[in-house]
Amino acid sequence: MENVKQILQGVELDTRTVALLTGAACGVGALVVLVQKVHSHQEMKEKIQRARNRRADSLQRAEQAVLQYKKSFPVTDSALILTLSLSELTKKLQEGSLSPEDVLYTYMEKTLNVNKDLNCCTGILLESFDQLKTVSTNKEGLLYGVPVSIKENFAYKNHDSSCGVVINLEQPAQQDSVLVEVLKRQGAIPFVKTNLPQALLNYDCSNPIYGQTVNPHNLQKTSGGSSGGEGALIGGGGSVLGLGSDIGGSIRIPASFCGICGLKPTAGRLSLQGLIPIYRGQKSVLSSPGPMARDVDSLALCMQALLCDHMFSLDPTVPPLPFNMQIYQSTKPLRIGYLESDGYSHTSPSMARGIREVKALLEQAGHTFCFVAMIFFCFYFREGSPLDPCLKAQVLPYYLPTWLKKTLSFLLKPLDYIQETIAAWRRCNIDVLLCPVIGPAYNFLFCGKLSTALPQTMLYNLLTFPAGVVPVSTVTAEDEEELRHYKGFFQDYWDKLFKQAVSGGEGLPVAVQCVALPWQDELCLRFMKEVEQLVKQSRK
Repeated sequence: MENVKQILQGVELDTRTVALLTGAACGVGALVVLVQKVHSHQEMKEKIQRARNRRADSLQRAEQAVLQYKKSFPVTDSALILTLSLSELTKKLQEGSLSPEDVLYTYMEKTLNVNKDLNCCTGILLESFDQLKTVSTNKEGLLYGVPVSIKENFAYKNHDSSCGVVINLEQPAQQDSVLVEVLKRQGAIPFVKTNLPQALLNYDCSNPIYGQTVNPHNLQKTSGGSSGGEGALIGGGGSVLGLGSDIGGSIRIPASFCGICGLKPTAGRLSLQGLIPIYRGQKSVLSSPGPMARDVDSLALCMQALLCDHMFSLDPTVPPLPFNMQIYQSTKPLRIGYLESDGYSHTSPSMARGIREVKALLEQAGHTFCFVAMIFFCFYFREGSPLDPCLKAQVLPYYLPTWLKKTLSFLLKPLDYIQETIAAWRRCNIDVLLCPVIGPAYNFLFCGKLSTALPQTMLYNLLTFPAGVVPVSTVTAEDEEELRHYKGFFQDYWDKLFKQAVSGGEGLPVAVQCVALPWQDELCLRFMKEVEQLVKQSRK
């Protein structure tokens, strides 16, 4: 009996020991996890700081280079250079009345000044100063000597394309993207990378690495996104031409918010090689790189320069379709479809007025109109890096279970929406479409909350239609007064949110959106040019 008691006491002791050891192991495990988490957080903070230091260093070195150049060449007429359109600038560079050095240093100085107010640059490409030494070998290029800004997700050798995500830092590109290579072959000088939202997942422009980019017309408004750094820099006068990318409105929205022109070409018209995505293998809705500039002729010249044999050779997956200047320069009257609103997405009073005014100008110029009704429906976050505030209201759907996402994908597959829309377009017998774009510029932190507005731009990514934006007016006091009584279509939470987002917009740019069928990018640009010219004439 005594032996049994001793055995039982031993078992009891062993059980207590196991419990103590288990508890100790759990405590140690929790401590290890905590230490790892703290260490990981500290590593991220250090990574972000190093990226900010690299940016600050590049800005400082560029500023020193500009000061040195101005001392050596004090007679450069910077004010004149900054007023020239891209067409005028290229002409003067080709004929030799302006040098690439004068132009680059002028725009570099302007960019540095604009960035201080708008926080639109992620880093100066200091290699641009070295490129000046060899640029004369490409004097026959269509963009000879032109400084060009590029969105941060375009690969440029030895520079990060982080897409605003910490884990992508300190992974510099091994080579230039195809479009950067083509720009250089055409004599252009890429000189600065511009800001974007975290993971390209918002039409605001803020990330935990480089911060918030603001609007050149009102520092209390966002520049839009995801090509918001480009929109702000060009709208602020710091760049004459830039490259953005668009997967849901990312060229057109910042163009609208910042009062510049932007084109989303047909998906596949320009090379995607070296354009860094946040999700690899995405096929259903492709990103479209495209030009952003102060006027439509600049967009057309950029497309003409990019659609060349060199690009078709570097990326054989791109259809070898050169720019059709005959279509762009055509004066044939157009049959235009239009809509002030789709009956679902929000259209501000200033936007509706802009559409009506442009429609009237086009009718006076001899173009005919057909009212159209279009149907559509709406439709990415993964790692543990810091979440930017502009995304917080938006990310929940990204965490839906995989099975649910796959089910939704399966259910939507039979809907051949592209062919249905093209058939409806042809029944209306229209050449192009005039419609709203998101705008005017929002107050901060509303973009992530108002995904309901995205169909106005995202629709044309789904359809693969080329679409561009042209500024046509500014928000008036009367528009603001009308906005005070704005109810929206459903008088619900989203309508109230939209009213708050666009309030306080007097003086901000108002734009319209121009759309054409797939592969008719030149016709889209021709329509945009017609709108631009008629608006300019009406102001005279």
